[in-house]
Amino acid sequence: MADRKVAFITGAARGLGKDIATVLGRDGFAVYLVDVLEDRLAQTAEELRAKGVTVGTRKVDVANREEDFAAVEACVAEMGRLDVLVNCAGIVRMNAVTDVPQAEWDKIIAINLSGPFFLIQAALPHIIAAKGNIVNIASSNGWIGCSYTLPYSATKAALISMTKTLAVEYVEQPIRVNAVCPGPMATEISTDVVFSPKIQMEKIARYGGQRGNSESMEVAEVVAFIASDKASAVHGAIWTADTGVTAG
Repeated sequence: MADRKVAFITGAARGLGKDIATVLGRDGFAVYLVDVLEDRLAQTAEELRAKGVTVGTRKVDVANREEDFAAVEACVAEMGRLDVLVNCAGIVRMNAVTDVPQAEWDKIIAINLSGPFFLIQAALPHIIAAKGNIVNIASSNGWIGCSYTLPYSATKAALISMTKTLAVEYVEQPIRVNAVCPGPMATEISTDVVFSPKIQMEKIARYGGQRGNSESMEVAEVVAFIASDKASAVHGAIWTADTGVTAG
């Protein structure tokens, strides 16, 4: 197994994270899947193993630094290496700015921003040793203003900045650091959203784009390319995969 590249993917139990794991597994990676949803994680792992993919799993709350470091070490111990870190776990809530409670703010910051940071801290020595790469899943919300998503959008803008900063700080190292910014997708992260009566839907409709939502598998293919050796020239890049939403 040590000869096969290993991708560590967060938020891998469902949605985009699951699709990323599926595509990377198809492309020959062994995958180490982490998520807080233990039952769904086990189901995803079973489906991938049935396709011949080598899979490791661990229940992890990415907001917890100790759990993140322990998961990275467990991955390397079990799989023999760590080549690619995909920070995909995230949550979104929709509220008017003045209605955002502190608990909601803290949770979104912890999962969407602190989690990727902690995992990058833990994974970097292994990524450098493997001459691998990091792919952060940001969002079109990190590029443009989107009503009612201020905490979520702030984390995604920060993740874009984190990606660029890492790219220049580690420019002399044999690694790559990039981000992918999906637009609206019909995944469970969006269908779980509760809309406050105060929300004006016409303000949200502006960000759907003229081509509609992306399929999460379409975005997963972009992530897989950037994670692959074919993208060896791609470093410090922020790729949009949003059907043109941020183009104007």
